[in-house]
Amino acid sequence: QVQLVESGGGLVQAGGSLRLSCAASGRTFTTYDMGWFRQAPGKEREFVANIRWNGVITFYADSVRGRFTISRDNAENTGYLQMNSLKPEDTAVYYCAAKETTRREYSYWGQGTQVTVSS
Repeated sequence: QVQLVESGGGLVQAGGSLRLSCAASGRTFTTYDMGWFRQAPGKEREFVANIRWNGVITFYADSVRGRFTISRDNAENTGYLQMNSLKPEDTAVYYCAAKETTRREYSYWGQGTQVTVSS
């Protein structure tokens, strides 16, 4: 079992930045891939970015590539999502998730943190 707790959300003006954190506890964080997802009101949850267990391989949704950066500090059992040049359409609840590196589906989810970008 892995427990995930997000933090760092808030209200920011368009063009601003936020850094989300995802603190992990439980089983060894280094054996899990980590991802960030988001869900806007009235929309389905969508993939934002993910990072492999070793922090080497990352992947981004087209909508955030070049603006968001995913990273992790395995020594601190924490993942991050640096969000720059934020747009109103980035407004959503952001969730971090973890999965065993051999699995396709994410098994563990945080409770989410709200990000609101005003125009």
